[in-house]
Amino acid sequence: MKVIDYIENAKDTLVSFEVLPPLKGGSMQDIFNTLDPLMDYKPPFVDVTYHREEFIYNARPSGYYEKIAIRKRPGTVGICASIMHRYSVEAVPHLICGGFSKDETENALIDLNFLGIKNVLALRGDARKFEGKFIPEKDGHHYAVDLVKQVDGMNKGVYMDPNIENGLKMDFCIGVAGYPEKHFESPNLETDLRYTKQKIEAGASYIVTQMFFDNDYYFKYVDACRAEGIDVPIIPGLKPLTRGYQINSLPRNFFINMPDTLIKEVQKLDGDTKKIKQLGIEWCIQQSKELKAAGAPVLHYYTMGDGLATKKIIDGVL
Repeated sequence: MKVIDYIENAKDTLVSFEVLPPLKGGSMQDIFNTLDPLMDYKPPFVDVTYHREEFIYNARPSGYYEKIAIRKRPGTVGICASIMHRYSVEAVPHLICGGFSKDETENALIDLNFLGIKNVLALRGDARKFEGKFIPEKDGHHYAVDLVKQVDGMNKGVYMDPNIENGLKMDFCIGVAGYPEKHFESPNLETDLRYTKQKIEAGASYIVTQMFFDNDYYFKYVDACRAEGIDVPIIPGLKPLTRGYQINSLPRNFFINMPDTLIKEVQKLDGDTKKIKQLGIEWCIQQSKELKAAGAPVLHYYTMGDGLATKKIIDGVL
């Protein structure tokens, strides 16, 4: 079943989760340990992130360095299949531009279709570490809107090979990312909204936002989207603060703001890890309650491998 169908048929706010593939060498049990405590809440879907390759440099006897591409978190497609088999819920793989040519994207979509996966989240993806800007693969997509167009094209039976006639039409529901505090590469929110609207017009059915810690950003973002003519469901993405250092690392890594009230409350706890985590959970509970009361279609939690913290939040909301 498609994500958009779950949303349109829901009588109340839904909950959904996002998981990271384990580091290479890890176990699928890591994912199960995160999701097992959360299945009682009957999530209609679970997102699985995709991480592009990274480059490492190995020293050679000659004194030169060998550049090697590795994937530290492989397995997105297999994890999706395993989640669907174990829990009978929809899995939503993230599909990214970075690291894929258009042909490789097409083949990935064919694999997903064969597995019965009906939903994808189409993203440009991040630049590689130590690269100043996003650099696509040769014959890859530069922007998420182009990725959305390719998926939508395959939904219409359009393949890369022009000799394919009467190709199988796929039926993917396409989600895209939204940024209540704007994407860090956009000069302003208005420009960012125009790009988001292009993704919707290209075939996307819903938006999942970047995390935020002040609900006013979400509410203003929804209003701005509606004013721009973007009328698809906008799902808020939520993550609890769990460590004191995150008041600096999350803004630095995700280009978001931290509310001054939250910062001051963390500082009062003087590095007490347990109390800071409890504060973060309570803050996210209040965020979730307010969003639910305002009619948010889904509360989407970035679990970051901590299913028990997410469970505590939902218990405090439902």
